[in-house]
Amino acid sequence: MAKKPIPVEELNEEQAAAELARLAREIAEHDRRYYQHDAPTISDAAYDALRQRSEAIELRFPGLVGPESPSQRVGAAPQEKFGKLKHAVPMLSLGNAFTEEDVSEFVGRIRRFLQLPADQPVEITAEPKIDGLSISLRYEEGRLIQAATRGDGYEGENVTANARVVDDIPERLKGTGVPSVIDVRGEIYMAHEDFARLNEKQAEAGEKVFANPRNAAAGSLRQLDPSITASRPLRFFAYAWGEAPELPAKTQMGVIEKFKDWGLPVNKLMRLCNSVDELLAYYHGIEEKRASLGYDIDGVVYKVNRLDWQERLGFVSRAPRWGLAHKFSAEKAMTILEGIDIQVGRTGALTPVARLKPVTVGGVVVSNATLHNEDEIARKDIRIGDTVILQRAGDVIPQILAVVPEKRPRGAKPYEFPTLCPVCGSHAVREEREGGKTDAVRRCTGGLICPAQRKERLKHFVSRNAFDIEGMGDKVIEEFFDAGMIEGPHDIFTLEARDRKLQPPLAQREGWGEASARKLFDAIAARRKIPLDRFIFALGIRHIGETNARLLARGYGTIDAFLAAMETAAKDRSSEAWHELTSLGGIGEIVAGGLAEFFGEPHNTREVRKLLDELEVVPLEAVSTSSPVSGKTVVFTGALEKMTREEAKTMAERLGAKVAGSVSKKTDLVVAGPGAGSKLKDAQKYGVEVIDEDEWFKRVGKG
Repeated sequence: MAKKPIPVEELNEEQAAAELARLAREIAEHDRRYYQHDAPTISDAAYDALRQRSEAIELRFPGLVGPESPSQRVGAAPQEKFGKLKHAVPMLSLGNAFTEEDVSEFVGRIRRFLQLPADQPVEITAEPKIDGLSISLRYEEGRLIQAATRGDGYEGENVTANARVVDDIPERLKGTGVPSVIDVRGEIYMAHEDFARLNEKQAEAGEKVFANPRNAAAGSLRQLDPSITASRPLRFFAYAWGEAPELPAKTQMGVIEKFKDWGLPVNKLMRLCNSVDELLAYYHGIEEKRASLGYDIDGVVYKVNRLDWQERLGFVSRAPRWGLAHKFSAEKAMTILEGIDIQVGRTGALTPVARLKPVTVGGVVVSNATLHNEDEIARKDIRIGDTVILQRAGDVIPQILAVVPEKRPRGAKPYEFPTLCPVCGSHAVREEREGGKTDAVRRCTGGLICPAQRKERLKHFVSRNAFDIEGMGDKVIEEFFDAGMIEGPHDIFTLEARDRKLQPPLAQREGWGEASARKLFDAIAARRKIPLDRFIFALGIRHIGETNARLLARGYGTIDAFLAAMETAAKDRSSEAWHELTSLGGIGEIVAGGLAEFFGEPHNTREVRKLLDELEVVPLEAVSTSSPVSGKTVVFTGALEKMTREEAKTMAERLGAKVAGSVSKKTDLVVAGPGAGSKLKDAQKYGVEVIDEDEWFKRVGKG
């Protein structure tokens, strides 16, 4: 387990120096991965936490701050594959705010620094913080001369050729008042729709797909071949400037409005605010609109509007005093629930999945989230059209935390969970569990006829602990199922015979050949003889894992005995067959119910019979056929003193006996210890032989 870091307030100077050096190395490595390779390996929240700890240590031990301290650096050194360009004015980053108190303190610091009277308004611009790649565009006499990435803030990569092919970046500024020299700063980004289309094309071509629009935009701009950049749907927002001997206005807002006149794209959501309350209202408003903007943002940027005040406020370390980035929670977001899809799994479970307006959360584009089950939907009162709060923490599947009731559209109705399988139309039921409780999951009863279940059941059928057919993995199952070559398990064993009539035959299909087809057919043929426990497990019956499959195989011995008992038990839960099934050690009412539901569906039993026409199902390898208890049904009851109940069961099964949990007419032997109760009475009622533990050991030759 990782050692918990010492709280900053408890560090001595020696510890602080070591911790600051460690943080500097770690942050530098993450900067390199993010800025140079567009491949971050931690979430924004985790990165921000590293920086916050580093800054807290620097604040407590200012004498430890040096040139390599994270607060003194921006970004990462430019990559060698591009030429370098020095920024005439450094491209520094902004300080971060994470709470409303941080924003209030930001405005308070401005007032204190400028010594403003209490009634003096402070105009501050607010705009969405675009999550893209920062770039500086140098225009001389209105013409684009060069373009550079942020790099380390002082020197960036020369991406001039690539910037020229981005449609949003004008080659020449138009209109009046264009200065002789100006470095326009902004963000290269990719819209959500364009990102989705690009990833579709990448996947179709077998190329790398991007995790999020920011990575896609950065990777597209950093291409050695500008024609690749030209083929990518990159966009640009201008929001600042670097070197500019003359400016067309005296305010931040005024300069940005002039940018628009010159043909530079600017964000139309930029607003002027006059108080902390207005800034926070803007922040929360943008947070609500986040998913519908069509591009990624990760917060809101605040800047003092008056440029003369910006000049007076100046900079502290790597950030201006006059600007602040108010970040959104990296692992949460608001978005719109556009629909609820029902997915059907291998065991028939109907799982509701929220279909969302795509939004980037924790560095990943999220368009779906689990809704767990129908009770969860009802508990949270989730309705189609709702604005929802989404969470994605670490590698956890995205989930909906809550709805925002005040944003609910008029007429939105409570969601009605389907009672029929959306795929095959079979009844979908909620099973009763022990103690009379109802299972939270609703399941399709269609079994082997349900297409949604069939594909997943087929994958299970050929899996390692079932039939274990070499060369028939998930992809092959999907290929064959989608092509109509196999629909049920028995089709696997008739595939070779049918192959001559298939158009085209397997050997002529893409990715196959004579040798690979022959190898698969041989692998299938090698599995025509299978032990009973593997056969039972392969059927994919609810609650029947490997252990229960082995219990059933030992309990019934042969496939014929097993099927006869299951079909009878499924028809009548008061029958002797049902009683015998629930008496098997380890098989209770819940497991028996899963077996009854499966074998109670005629289409399932028909599929099993078809399989048996193609296979030989053999009993488990006999553990012992010569012991005195081989083939007998044994019940252990009372307090065993020389062995545990589990040890007794294992010994009996190893000797070829069948261990039951209750006494019936078919019981051969009851081993009773002290405190034996009702089972002893049942043994007397049915005339079953009763022995004690010592006699058991003598009888099996262990006494």
